[in-house]
Amino acid sequence: MTLMKSLMGAAAAMALTAGAALAEPALIFDLGGKFDKSFNEAAFNGAQRWAEETGETFREIELQSEAQREQALRRFAEVGANPIVMAGFAFADALGQVAADYPDTKFVIIDMVVDAPNVRSVVFNEHEGSYLVGMMAAQASKSGTVGFIGGMDIPLIRKFACGYAQGVMAANPDAKVIANMTGTTPAAWNDPVKGSELTKAQISQGADVVYAAAGGTGVGVLQTAADENILSIGVDSNQNHLHPGKVLTSMMKRVDNAVFAAFTDGVDMETGFNVMGLANGGVGYALDDNNASLVNADMQSAVDTASAKIASGELAVHDYMSDDSCPVLNF
Repeated sequence: MTLMKSLMGAAAAMALTAGAALAEPALIFDLGGKFDKSFNEAAFNGAQRWAEETGETFREIELQSEAQREQALRRFAEVGANPIVMAGFAFADALGQVAADYPDTKFVIIDMVVDAPNVRSVVFNEHEGSYLVGMMAAQASKSGTVGFIGGMDIPLIRKFACGYAQGVMAANPDAKVIANMTGTTPAAWNDPVKGSELTKAQISQGADVVYAAAGGTGVGVLQTAADENILSIGVDSNQNHLHPGKVLTSMMKRVDNAVFAAFTDGVDMETGFNVMGLANGGVGYALDDNNASLVNADMQSAVDTASAKIASGELAVHDYMSDDSCPVLNF
């Protein structure tokens, strides 16, 4: 039986399963919803995989507003959910207020660092995976011009863009990279119409491959790219299936693995700083039946060679967030 509770008068609801164990884990999705075909959906897939493999259940909520972040954390903690996983950097302030009040509850925040003894902070080397898909973009491009469309203009998304541009230039030093951000507020994650408009603008400037790192906004990018007969690159989840033969690849950010690991580790998890990159399967690129015809053996070999060098430390990809600069792209 499920009891639906209102949060701050909104229509959002929290599923509370009667008779569930005290330490039932919980997952809080960021704005954009769990079926955004990108970041949130990757988190949901990890939770679902855990539930299917263990036969256990988890609690979840989709936020409807920024104001619900702290309320959702406190509500889950007070009903005994443990651990509580939140998908997105925007939970940092709320978690900073809440973690100390529930010292026996383990919290996991994805994409941000919160320094508290009961918090696991999971961050990704998105620049490494973006470098790989940038190489693929440059090799697939016929015009020599490729694009990047980000969601909210924040250092994290510039990190994607900078890694992508480095990969493009590594494969084709004469290439041109056009980069646009969707906006400066959280609404930028869920604006497929704006994503479509930016894609058309980049096409008009010669781009024939466009990489979207924009959450739900990216759905509009991929759709327009397919409609206009150019290639796109998906992000976070494997988005190749959305437009078979039109999505060159997807930069896999294994948020699903982060959630699965957190739920599996449970209340005994190690807390602290956790980095997921190429070396430990945290990022990568997607190759399947939907894009196999687009990725030839030479492309795959070049990307796999670079991936191995990055994983071993032989090749270093500049991290925008390390010094707020990008050697190959001006913002």
